[in-house]
This record gives sequence, C-alpha cells and structure tokens, in this order.
Amino acid sequence: QVQLVESGGGLAQPGGSLRLSCAASGFAFSVWAMSWARQAPGKGLEWVSGIYSDGSDAFYSDSVKDRFTISRDNAKNTLYLQMNSLKPEDTAMYYCVKGTLSSQYGVPLGAAERGQGTLVTVSS
Repeated sequence: QVQLVESGGGLAQPGGSLRLSCAASGFAFSVWAMSWARQAPGKGLEWVSGIYSDGSDAFYSDSVKDRFTISRDNAKNTLYLQMNSLKPEDTAMYYCVKGTLSSQYGVPLGAAERGQGTLVTVSS
C-alpha cells in the first residue's frame, strides 16, 4: 500500500530555514507528480508546491514562491521541500501528497493520498 512518511519539521525562528523530506513506498514514485500541502491551525488544507514526475518543472503558491524549493530524488523515492526565509504564517502541518501537481492540475488535493504530516512551527 502507499506509504508517505514526512520528516524534518520542527521549530524555526522567523527568517530561518528547514528542509522537509518525504519517503515514499508502495507505488511507482518516479511516474507520479507529487506535491506538498499544509494545514495551519483552524484552517483548511492548502496546496504549497508541486513537481512533475521527472522533476523537470515545479510550481509554487504565491505565498511561498521565491522562498521554498521543491525537489525529488527518484532513485531514493524521496520528495523534498527546502523552506527558507520562514515566516510565522508558515506555521502548519506539512503533508506530502501523491498525484497532485497544482491547485488546478493532477489529482484534486482533497482526494489525493497524503502522509501523516510533519509539524513546522515558526516563532521567536
């Protein structure tokens, strides 16, 4: 069965950085688009960034563009999210999502399989 295991979350100061990882198993990772999504306390699930199956192109929400970088290593079945210049409003549970490319393309975010999440807290 599909397993998506996120790691790398934690506490960061405003302006700091974190790198999230998602270890995927149970499916052909290299042929699927993947995304990161997040859910802040009391809010709905928000798409953050997506990447093509071969890593040839990536997409970002306006709220994280120029600060976050998504990447993948198909040989290791792993998805990454490098988060720089973190802001308090980035505080959320971050999820690795299978099949979603963006808020408009791929598997609809609400229907896609995702992991258990890793918590990112940005606070001084």
